[in-house]
Amino acid sequence: MTRSAAASPMSQEMQECVQACMDCHSTCEETMSSCLRMGGQAPAQIMGALMDCADMTRMCADMMMRRSPLAAEMCAMCATACDLCAEACMSMPDDAQMMRCAESCRRCSESCRAMAGATM
Repeated sequence: MTRSAAASPMSQEMQECVQACMDCHSTCEETMSSCLRMGGQAPAQIMGALMDCADMTRMCADMMMRRSPLAAEMCAMCATACDLCAEACMSMPDDAQMMRCAESCRRCSESCRAMAGATM
């Protein structure tokens, strides 16, 4: 990457993707906390998906902000993690926090998929 590419401002699409990742990260963290307060009612599969998604979205946002040459690949992986997390959260449709998390994951997945195909 050239020095000017790293110094140039982020595109609107990239800014929106970073924000979607950070929002999703926060929502996954809040959902994990909610699961713990429920007393372990959430299956380990859901907790694992939440942890993976929280880590991936934070890392993805960081990589986009620093214009990593791996950012597009990370966006593709992040979209997959978000899809898996949304699916896991949807397995508890009566839980409002899980539904908020699934929606945030879907928004982030869409944005990351778009960025994965974009020139960073």
